[in-house]
Amino acid sequence: MIRDIAALFRRDLATLEREIAAYPDDASLWREVPGQPILGGNLALHLIGNLRHFIGAELGQRGFVRDRPLEFAQRDLSREALIHQVGLAAREVEAALASLEPTRLDEPYPIELAGTHPSIGAALLHLCTHLTFHLGQMDYHRRAATGDNASVAPVSLTHLAQPGPSSL
Repeated sequence: MIRDIAALFRRDLATLEREIAAYPDDASLWREVPGQPILGGNLALHLIGNLRHFIGAELGQRGFVRDRPLEFAQRDLSREALIHQVGLAAREVEAALASLEPTRLDEPYPIELAGTHPSIGAALLHLCTHLTFHLGQMDYHRRAATGDNASVAPVSLTHLAQPGPSSL
């Protein structure tokens, strides 16, 4: 099960990298779009911060300190800088999951999540679906902000067997 969860995170973090790279320039990441409450760059920062905190720091003991308000306030990072941060998150997620014993999946997640105490396995599945949900929002933002309807092949089953982000 951990191997499958890790494959989903690799696939979706590679998708996040492709989605960022598909923006034609840095400014379009931060372009406001009517009806889209979160900008593409902020979605990327939110996903990076979320995974580095909940998997890298909590399960992997990597020491990352999250600044969630900044994830939604920042407006000036380049595509290159965001892709670099995706690589950091991917390495931390990979390391944390590689060191996680399968027997721990039924243990309670180390911290309370939204007033609940899910198992580590349930928390990881939630984090997978959270990532995928926001990837859809980011894809919509990119298409609306740029007028480009091209797909980055976001949730392809064939990508489950492929390596993760190129920044690994």
